[in-house]
Amino acid sequence: MNEIRIDDKEVIVMNLVHYFVTEKNYNPVVVHGINDEIWLENMDSDYKIVRIVSRYIHNDEQLGFNRFRSNQITRKLRIKTLSFKMNVLSIYTDLGENVKTLDKDKEGNLSLFVKNLQDFRDNKMLLEVFPDIVEKTQHDEKGIELLFKITDDINQTNERKNKKMEKIFSSKKPIVTYALIVLCVIMFIVSGFGYSTEALLLFGANYGPLVKSGEIYRLITCMFLHGGIIHLGLNMYSLFVIGPRVEDFFGKWKFLLIYFISGISASLLSIGLNVNVISVGASGAIFGLFGALLYFGYSYRGYIGALVRSQIVPIVLYNLIMGFFIPGIDMWGHVGGLIGGIITANMLGTIENKKYNSMNILLFIIYFAFLIYLGIFR
Repeated sequence: MNEIRIDDKEVIVMNLVHYFVTEKNYNPVVVHGINDEIWLENMDSDYKIVRIVSRYIHNDEQLGFNRFRSNQITRKLRIKTLSFKMNVLSIYTDLGENVKTLDKDKEGNLSLFVKNLQDFRDNKMLLEVFPDIVEKTQHDEKGIELLFKITDDINQTNERKNKKMEKIFSSKKPIVTYALIVLCVIMFIVSGFGYSTEALLLFGANYGPLVKSGEIYRLITCMFLHGGIIHLGLNMYSLFVIGPRVEDFFGKWKFLLIYFISGISASLLSIGLNVNVISVGASGAIFGLFGALLYFGYSYRGYIGALVRSQIVPIVLYNLIMGFFIPGIDMWGHVGGLIGGIITANMLGTIENKKYNSMNILLFIIYFAFLIYLGIFR
């Protein structure tokens, strides 16, 4: 039986793919019309795209054309994934002697030449970006055993990623959403169907002078009051449509926090900029759910970037713009809810993200300190 031989260039490519997929959470990108290149993406990395180019590049003209094609594809990926900037790490494994030295360009893209495993240790620019690449590419296996190991590791990593995505995107019972809808309906009935301003104030409508006098609870109670059946119906329908998605993506407790904190954000901005206006309704909290969806869509733009552009963003913009033309709508409450939802979701993370970033927490604190000053102490 003939022995299967793997040349040095193939070993380099296998090690690089194994490292970036299993250790750095990169995912393959399907690129049409490009041969002998492997494209990997990770939206959370400093280098969102890693290109492993195994084709032979003979001279600078070939290299220039290769970079030109790469820039075209990267531009399309940047638009598709809603990325303002997309730095690319290009690793070439087969360059001719006529090719000039590779380095970082003015846009921050880095190009490197790796001929053998020793180059991982000797390439200072590569080690600056990925300092553990030498350690993580050391394998005892050789030849076909190395191929089997790398293939098995990548398959296991992809299986774990698929299970994680399945957990995030799977539908669950929206118990919290339904409970909020029921509570709003009960309060609508108890408050006399929302047609009396005096009754709404009695049951906790948001009103600047009363909040500033110490009735802080109004920042929350106003979320469960509505001024008429149409007001209630529109808000409950919106909550029924969007609530289950956000509850799926963030989990029940994070969803509840996003809802209440967004509603408080809406209430504070409302009384800060509309001092003598009486406001009620769940729309501020619902706009917070829109904000959480925007955050989620941006975080997982590699998976649902097209959905964010075609559906989520237009719906948010439509609802914000319509608020300027319909009398009686508390636009500042909507804006406050939207911002509060984005900032809160950014701090809490999704259902699978349990790491709290200190900068996100600090941003949250600064934002609400400003709102408290604006709405209560100014």
